[in-house]
Amino acid sequence: MRGLGGLWSDLTDLVLPAACAGCAARVPSLTQGFCPRCVGELEALRPAPARPDPAPPDLPPCVALGPYAGALREGLLAYKERGRHGLARPLGALLAEVVAAAAGTARPVTLVPVPDTARAARARYGDHLDRLTRHAAGRLRAAGWPVRVLRPLRALPRPDSVALDSAGRAAAAEGAFRLRRAGGVPAPGEVVLLDDILTTGSTLAAVGRVLRSAGMTPKAAAVLAATQKRPRW
Repeated sequence: MRGLGGLWSDLTDLVLPAACAGCAARVPSLTQGFCPRCVGELEALRPAPARPDPAPPDLPPCVALGPYAGALREGLLAYKERGRHGLARPLGALLAEVVAAAAGTARPVTLVPVPDTARAARARYGDHLDRLTRHAAGRLRAAGWPVRVLRPLRALPRPDSVALDSAGRAAAAEGAFRLRRAGGVPAPGEVVLLDDILTTGSTLAAVGRVLRSAGMTPKAAAVLAATQKRPRW
């Protein structure tokens, strides 16, 4: 990786456990689950501002590693939906790069991941974003960042967003999160929300509103991938 030290050189799979998470190619060796070509594709990505159009009210500034496409998209799908939990380490390290770009010079930083619903966590054998957050925080601390992770929210049952349109996502996100305890949770430094994919922004906007009610106004949101609108022909 760039500013936070080497990512791909510190762990190489000596025994091929599966196909490449990014392109499904079977090669003699994988580096943290990815083949050399996909490692190069991921290394070339740079965090940049991302914003859905239209953006929902109260959406904080968002920074994404890249578009939801190619090796990044396939790696996220392999991690979330195909049980490749070992990908939490490289994906979490990539998320740390996005946090660094989103936070800028702010110190200390408090990371608040968007929580999974209980149903989603059971289906994925644990909260997938919680795993990414632990690796991202560890990466940042190793680079000397003062980082705290807070999990002040719980997610209420809601429909699977994959089958919903923009209006449905907004309706599902509204009221989908609650503070774990009354009175709020004070956080030192700047708050950065974490999520894996930015689509309509409804979830991050809803989370931001709940946190603001507890005195924790998010500075920004850091995500791995942002979906892109398909052009109308």
